[in-house]
Amino acid sequence: MAYQLLIFEDNSRLRQSLELLLNDETNFQVAGSYPHCDDAAKWVKKYDADLVIMDIDMPGIGGLEGVKQIKNANPEVKVVMHTMFDDDSRIFDSICAGADGYMLKNTSPLQLVNALQEVMLGGAPMSPFVAQKVFQHFRNNNTVNEKFDLTPREKEILELLVKGNSYKMIADKSGVTIDTVKKHLQNIYHKLHVNCGTEAVAKALQHKIIKLD
Repeated sequence: MAYQLLIFEDNSRLRQSLELLLNDETNFQVAGSYPHCDDAAKWVKKYDADLVIMDIDMPGIGGLEGVKQIKNANPEVKVVMHTMFDDDSRIFDSICAGADGYMLKNTSPLQLVNALQEVMLGGAPMSPFVAQKVFQHFRNNNTVNEKFDLTPREKEILELLVKGNSYKMIADKSGVTIDTVKKHLQNIYHKLHVNCGTEAVAKALQHKIIKLD
């Protein structure tokens, strides 16, 4: 069954091109496309969308706020940013807002299709230049060893997060509710001095806070 896809892009020509490229009804079915994302969460719910392509610089609330609204309404919906911006702040703001992938608009059509398929399989696709910036950022932000005083339960939750589990999967594997998972993560972020899951994962790996198999 084809994934239900929504496109948010204010450039009408590009929006139409994306529709023609992706609406193959085998892998993806474009349920709707819009020049702004002011009502993104409502449209995601209306069409029971699986996947969203989101521009950043659009009229109205803009793509970053659009991602936040979508993820707050339904965290399981995958959101891939599709933008011309390759500066560090836009990349990390998008990741912290909840984006699952970050592709530049100069990406070839085939690469874009492959990236969308990858994200639906649990991957986190990024254009090569963007991935290079992400890794460079973490390499340049190594900090001295610190004592974080995570509880055994917090370490368990953090390990599951590092391994790519969603909130729901963490809750199932830990035998707790999603709200409890969120409370644990808030405590973890506070103790690690970070603002989002991506930063927490990076810090966990840098400081070897958790052990991976």
